[in-house]
Amino acid sequence: MNKYLRQGIDLLLFSNVFIALCAVAQAMVTYQLLKVNPDIYVLALLFSSTIALYNFSIFLSKPKNPERSTSFRVRWIFSHYRLMITISMIAILSIIPLSLFLSTSSKILLLILAFISIAYNLPLFSIQDKKFGIRNIPGIKLFLIASVWALSCVLLPILELESHKVTTVTLNDTIILIVNRFLFFAAIAVPFDVRDIYQDKFYELKTIPVLFGEKWSLLICQGFLGAYLILLLVFNDQFDTDFIGLSLTIILCEWLIFKSKWKKNEYYYFLFLDGILILQYLMLILFGSITL
Repeated sequence: MNKYLRQGIDLLLFSNVFIALCAVAQAMVTYQLLKVNPDIYVLALLFSSTIALYNFSIFLSKPKNPERSTSFRVRWIFSHYRLMITISMIAILSIIPLSLFLSTSSKILLLILAFISIAYNLPLFSIQDKKFGIRNIPGIKLFLIASVWALSCVLLPILELESHKVTTVTLNDTIILIVNRFLFFAAIAVPFDVRDIYQDKFYELKTIPVLFGEKWSLLICQGFLGAYLILLLVFNDQFDTDFIGLSLTIILCEWLIFKSKWKKNEYYYFLFLDGILILQYLMLILFGSITL
């Protein structure tokens, strides 16, 4: 791979700009399914807040000797520490003016999600001088990650659309969209926990792979995606282009997750697995341009 191309990819992935673009793409999926124009302020806020929260989590989990880490991502991040701080500060400062354009209900939702995301990384409690946090609750990591992503990329856009009277989404449809996207995010998160199983055991984090092992975790992951497809079949009145695009994305996601059992390269996870979040939107656009 070309040296400069590799450096560009490293910057995109490890500065968390790529995962922020994934959050934007998932919000765009919501707008696409609802057949409405996207809210630029919501997209910009999702982009900035995702960078800020992911980088905050990284800074809190800094190892004693990051230069000796077995993870190339960790070594890259802390060898570009000033750059990471600069990117994080720009993201945080962007959140303040962008939030002024949101409705009160959206602001409350964002405050709740921000509190959950920040509290997850902090050792808030202690028993016999042993500190622990929300993240130490067995199985909570997967639930919180999928919930925060689903509420951010589905409920936030819907709240803003309704506050501006652009469209009305029924409670039933809102719940279905959130649950479906929760299953999607949960499935993608599981392989990352499988990859980090030994690290999570060291930090006494009871993730799904730590509790059930790698084999059962991947089966659970496939179960999430299977449930997603079943919901698509049950709640879609017709096999339209959106259904085809979403279904093909899930099938590809299942294949990539199955391959993740053997692929341990960091780029595989942060580029291809996370990239499914962007691909899903691109598939909707591609098939949406086809007249059935």
